[in-house]
Amino acid sequence: MANFSKSHVPQFSVEVYQNAYLPEGGREVNAIVTVTSTGGGTTGGVPLTGAARPSTPTPGRGPAAAVVIMVDCSGSMDYPPTKMRNARDATAAAIDTLRDGTSFAVVGGTHIAKEVYPGNGRLAVADPQTRAQAKEALRRLGAGGGTAIGTWLRLADRLLGAADVEIRHGILLTDGRNEHESPDDLRAALDACAGRFTCDARGVGTDWEVKEVTAISSALLGTADIVADPAGLAADFTRMMEDAMGKEVADVALRLWTPVGVEIKFVKQVAPTVAELTDRRTGAGPRAGDYPTGSWGDESRDYHVCVQVPEAGIGQEMLAARVSLILPDPSGAAAPQTLSQGLVRAVWTDDMAASTSINPQVAHYTGQAELAQVIQQGLDARKSGDFDGATAKLGRAVQLASASGNEDTAKLLSKVVDVVDAATGTVRLKAKVAEADEMTLETRSTKTVRVKK
Repeated sequence: MANFSKSHVPQFSVEVYQNAYLPEGGREVNAIVTVTSTGGGTTGGVPLTGAARPSTPTPGRGPAAAVVIMVDCSGSMDYPPTKMRNARDATAAAIDTLRDGTSFAVVGGTHIAKEVYPGNGRLAVADPQTRAQAKEALRRLGAGGGTAIGTWLRLADRLLGAADVEIRHGILLTDGRNEHESPDDLRAALDACAGRFTCDARGVGTDWEVKEVTAISSALLGTADIVADPAGLAADFTRMMEDAMGKEVADVALRLWTPVGVEIKFVKQVAPTVAELTDRRTGAGPRAGDYPTGSWGDESRDYHVCVQVPEAGIGQEMLAARVSLILPDPSGAAAPQTLSQGLVRAVWTDDMAASTSINPQVAHYTGQAELAQVIQQGLDARKSGDFDGATAKLGRAVQLASASGNEDTAKLLSKVVDVVDAATGTVRLKAKVAEADEMTLETRSTKTVRVKK
């Protein structure tokens, strides 16, 4: 990584929401940690869209960044032919959204990965001339061959790794299943790329595998979505690139320090999407571990931390965990920078009202995590022919979405089930469901709504 410019560091704040009170013998402590980043300066948190976005991005705005766009060029991208044309147009739109000075490249992906622009293992630097050259190179993109996404990611990693920049980002588009390499090959590529760059992944049409695309975004701390109609690609690519250009700082870690005797049960992001982080811990000294959070612009995210504390008597209290936002020194020569901190507490009481009260944030996000889980379970049951199980799980999903005000997920569920009573989760499976509707629900099942404060 490059030397980090502190002028680009936004202000981070950490807020902890919990009920610290436990009954006698109580050991489980839950807390929602809200992390907010403000004042980075790239866009002030306002997306640059339409007339608000300059036709030529402003030189020097934001930290140094590099982006590689990976476009599926397998044979299936020619069915229908508009798919390849839309992919070219979308990539051109993304290139237009690059700010001046951003390093970039375009990769064409089949069963092998090819450099489309600029070539020779290099990255171009965005300016009016290189944008025009890149868009000219896109005209030569054609469809033919298989799909081996791991090779695309490894090429992107080599290109991005050569850049002396703070923000490294990939955008990946596929329309099919990863049929020309083994699942182990893709997993090995993701393991090799994790922590080196972030990546947003998109599936176009309905012939791709949701779990493959979401695994890519999860491993590389990006977003995943479906673009069922290829005509929507350009708008989606523009939004993704705007978000990438809005990132101010990379490699921020959520550090959890716990006292002797405290066991970490799980750590997960719960907003804006559910993402499991427990197994991604790396040691950071005695009783401390870091969990990756990826790149940040002006935004806010919520994390659910659950720890198990030793038993203690009534009236005792303890620090259950200390949560810090850490920015490592890229050179490794200096100590990491602590951006903000929050404390998770445990207090034992014989006041039943205090100890049995569930914090609203904890209750809300526990429900949102369950919502994501039961949607996946319900769709898997439906695919396997377990219609009773599917009805039960998707009914529970409808109930949770309704109770939490997750209207977007409720709308997606209504395309898969007929809702008889949302409050009780009474539903009937629809006899016919459009494949795009089912895939959209599965892809977006982890999206959550913020708790109403």
